[in-house]
Parts: sequence; C-alpha cells; structure tokens
Amino acid sequence: MSEASVPAQATTPALLLLEDGRAFRGTSYGAVGSTLGEAVFTTGMTGYQETLTDPSYARQLIVQTAPHIGNTGVNAADNESTRIWAAGYVVRDAARRPSNWRSEGTLDDELAAQGIVGIQGVDTRAVTRHLRERGAMKAGIFSGDAAARPEAELLGEVLAQPSMEGLQLAEEVTVPKAYAVEPADHGWEGETLFNIVALDLGMKSMTPHRLAERGVRVHVVPASTTFEEAMAYRPDGVFLSNGPGDPATADRQVGFVRSFLEAGVPYFGICFGNQILGRALGFGTYKLRYGHRGMNQPVMDRSTGKVEITSQNHGFAVDAPLEGATQAPEERFGRVQVSHISLNDQVVEGLSCLDIPAFSVQYHPEAAAGPHDAAYLFDRFIALMDHNKTAKTKTEEAK
Repeated sequence: MSEASVPAQATTPALLLLEDGRAFRGTSYGAVGSTLGEAVFTTGMTGYQETLTDPSYARQLIVQTAPHIGNTGVNAADNESTRIWAAGYVVRDAARRPSNWRSEGTLDDELAAQGIVGIQGVDTRAVTRHLRERGAMKAGIFSGDAAARPEAELLGEVLAQPSMEGLQLAEEVTVPKAYAVEPADHGWEGETLFNIVALDLGMKSMTPHRLAERGVRVHVVPASTTFEEAMAYRPDGVFLSNGPGDPATADRQVGFVRSFLEAGVPYFGICFGNQILGRALGFGTYKLRYGHRGMNQPVMDRSTGKVEITSQNHGFAVDAPLEGATQAPEERFGRVQVSHISLNDQVVEGLSCLDIPAFSVQYHPEAAAGPHDAAYLFDRFIALMDHNKTAKTKTEEAK
C-alpha cells in the first residue's frame, strides 16, 4: 500500500506515525513517498534481507530492534522470494557503505528500486517499547512532500487502512503456478525417497530446498490448489508453509487440509500451516498483542523437555488446551496434544495428532535466517511418511 518515487536522500525528512497518534521523526531510507501497514518489530540481529523478502511480512512495516542495518549490503542469493514484501522499513542507523565480499549493492538502493518507503534515524528501542506495551498497530511512513502534510490528515489515512484481522493475504503472495524442486539439484544422491505437495501460502525459498536435500521431491503449488489437483501428484505427504494474514479467513486451505487428514496422508505444517492445522482440527485462532518476530525465540519440546532457539514471524496463534492430550473438536480426527510451547509467554508453538499422521510447529525450521535447532522436524516428517508408507504396504499385502 505504498506510493513511492525516486531513491531517498539521507537528509529528506520522514515521519513514522502510529494509529494512536505517536509520531517518530527521522530521514528517509529507500524510496521517498508514503506507505501504510501494520507496525511490528523483529528482534533478529542478522538476516535483514531474508526478513524483508519473507512473504509473511506482507502489508507490515518492519521495525528492526538491531541498531545497525545494511552493513553487509544485499545479494541475490539471500533473497527468500522474488521481491521485498514488507510494506515499509524502520531502522535506527543505516549503513552508509556496505562492507562484505558477497555484497552486490546497498540496501538503500534496493529498497528504492523496489519502491519500499523507509525511515532511518529513529529510536527503534522507543518504537519497540511502545508497540510492546500498546500492541502491533496500524501505521504509516511518510517522507518528502508527504511528511510535510498536517499530521491530522496523515493520521486519517493511517486509521482508514484495514486491520490485519480479517485479511486474507495468502493468495496475494503465493506462486502463480506450480513448480517442482528436485532432490538431485540439491546434493541428494540416489533415488527420490518421497513425493510431496507443498501448498505455498507465502513460502520462503529455502523451505523446499531443506526437504529436497533430504531426498524429497517437492511439488510447490499455489494457495488456491484443490485437494483433487494436489492428489494428482500422488503425494506421500502434504506440507503447508508460512504466510501472512488472518487464519480465520483461510476457509479454502482449512478444507484442503481436512481432506488430506481424512485421506490419511501425512501432514506437516509450519507457521501459518500450524494455524491451519489447528483450525482444521476445530480449534480457534487469535491475534497476539505484538506477535513473535525474531531469531531468538525459546521454545520447549514438551515430549523431551529440550529447549530450541527458533526463528519466528507470526502475529496469530492457535487456541488449544496446553495440558495433556485432548479430543479434537472435529472428533473424527481423534486426539491431539500441544507438542511445543513458547517459554516467553506459553503460546502454542506446535501440535501433534495422536491418531492420524499429522503435526505442525509455529516457527521456521528452515533457518533462513536463524538457528538450526529445529532442522530435525524435516527428518521427523520423512520418518512419518516412511512409517505411513510401510504400514500401508503391509495392509495391502494382508488383503
């Protein structure tokens, strides 16, 4: 939701205006103009390029708590999608000149080239504290001539934009057509082990690669794909990705997942895919006050007691009982338990079905960027498909 022009100059006045009237002034970064979105903060100290190109940030203004941004420039290899999806960018100290052997350009120039309006010179600690106390909220970044307009007029524009609650965004950020990621192209030697369908709700590019390097052929398909279309690939499993928007609006994807659960096809979901599984099982979802965004989020695996440091980017969560196994509200799917919880606020971070082959987590195991603590989840998915395939073969042989 931006209107932008030519690359910004560091001296061009800029304004970050929040829906409650709080204003922060600085200078422009990236394109000059105006943009609207939901202001959220991320605590990641590195990986700004992966953050900006993560489709989960669609329609959001990213506030970086890390003070120095742009130091290593930008390069094509670190992109997690084909473009920057963030609606705007808020930083404290922008690097004047990047210094890294992989750098192919400056972040400032890249933001400007893609029409992303940003602001620098802002006390992002103060912005973050405000959002932590008041919650994520509507906001706007205005620079150049736009910043000179009366604040009351700009605030009217900020308030007029739609809330993130109720927004259906997955089909705006998904791939336009299906494509396959082959194991042989990612270092796998030998025969392909499994064939899966991955529903792209805003998937980061590293995710199918993590599966392919384990011997899995990944058919990435658009968010509008039907169950019948997906089954034409004869999948051994189905994967649902991360993505933006309110899971309460994702009725099409919830129905898609329910069909796979009823068919007994192994399921693995991450981030938005965790919320979709929760709703498919009959649980509700709700909006977090300020969300979990960053690469230092502690999560406990309740089955082992092990603590993982995880990469997260979500503003919604599943509302499910934390204690023990419970009957899924959609009773045909049997029992389910919360497998992982956040150690910061006890938010549900994972679900595990006990009577059907399905599980999910609320975080990002692909580590792009972030820690590798959760990489085992891809192996768990492969083990689940292997177990299901073996059991199916034995059943057919017994007939």
